Amino acid sequence: MASSCRRPEHKAPPDVFYNEEEAKKYSQNSRMIEIQTQMSERAVELLNLPEGQPCFLLDVGCGSGLSGDYLSEEGHYWVGVDISTAMLDVALDREVEGDLLVGDMGQGMPFRPGTFDGCISISALQWLCNADKRSHSPPKRLYTFFSTLYSSLSRGSRAVFQLYPENSEQLELITTQAMRAGFGGGMVVDYPNSTKAKKFFLCLFAGATGALPKGLGSETSDRAVSNQVQFSGQRCRFKNMKGKSVKKGRDWIFEKKERRRRQGREVRADTKYTGRQRRPHF
Repeated sequence: MASSCRRPEHKAPPDVFYNEEEAKKYSQNSRMIEIQTQMSERAVELLNLPEGQPCFLLDVGCGSGLSGDYLSEEGHYWVGVDISTAMLDVALDREVEGDLLVGDMGQGMPFRPGTFDGCISISALQWLCNADKRSHSPPKRLYTFFSTLYSSLSRGSRAVFQLYPENSEQLELITTQAMRAGFGGGMVVDYPNSTKAKKFFLCLFAGATGALPKGLGSETSDRAVSNQVQFSGQRCRFKNMKGKSVKKGRDWIFEKKERRRRQGREVRADTKYTGRQRRPHF
């Protein structure tokens, strides 16, 4: 969990915090763009969309449209919702392919029932856990969001939220309101034992249950998921002798290649040389 003194939602409301200066970072900072793209790729993978079929998706908290760019690259159509006009202005300047809408997710999603084939959200959901006004009630705003989102999704589809929870109480609040709204699913944690690589994904099922996806770097077995939102089991991460994550090691490379195969991309065949450390050159 991130330190509370560094959390942006503690500094100002989202429409104030994401001003023009902050919004520019999402079009100029290469590291930030890379991270957003990676998390979007993982979120789309968890959606488990039909292969080779373009879908109509909702991007909640779309910001400058970085996640939308990945959706477009994958051949999907999308609509983005964000409360920050400065971030949406950057998206317009970047000429993203999706349609953009100014909106507060805590007031609900204004779409017809069954409009979307899926929903993703990157680094936005935790903002609903804060009360920025006296009239704001986090449980009510979360329930309003989840209930209207559930209605706007086609039955059998999924919604995947990458989030930065402040603590376990915040996770419980979010999952409880999602369950009240009718969703099933649970929390998927990638690399749970890594300080830097650890990522939380809330994977929700609309009107259908299924096996909760495994977190990357996990060794838990597949298990059926009930119609309640629940946390996934314990997972472990590949570590080196110092307890740090082994990035770009042999296991990490095999994982990444397998992910790309599931996405239908061309991947070189595995050999005995895959992930093999080369000798230093003199």
